Amino acid sequence: MISHVFIGADDLDRAMGFYGPVMEALGYPLKFVDPARGWAVWTSPGGARPFLIVGRPFEGAATPGNGQMTALLASSRPAVDQAYATALRNGGADEGAPSLRPQYHSDYYGAYVRDPGGAKLCFCCHAAE
Repeated sequence: MISHVFIGADDLDRAMGFYGPVMEALGYPLKFVDPARGWAVWTSPGGARPFLIVGRPFEGAATPGNGQMTALLASSRPAVDQAYATALRNGGADEGAPSLRPQYHSDYYGAYVRDPGGAKLCFCCHAAE
């Protein structure tokens, strides 16, 4: 259903300083960086879509959307914890510490952050412990 998600970032170096370590913590490899276009692309292991693209918008400045959030799948609850801690160490802001959130479903374990540009992210695991 999803081909790619694009998160606007006006400063590619700052975005790489945040997303590089976070995506590594989640186990998603960097596919490529194109400084001329001002974007970077991560993918699932093996290179299959969907892609997460972070970069300079085609028009205007990057601004976070009201009600928009990108949820990144973690392989385990410890991976959620690690991604959350990594995000905070690399300029992210806390929007909700890792915990079970049974209001979504009994095994939903998630954490929420804002990237340095204000975009909201979720790191989540749907598996039972």
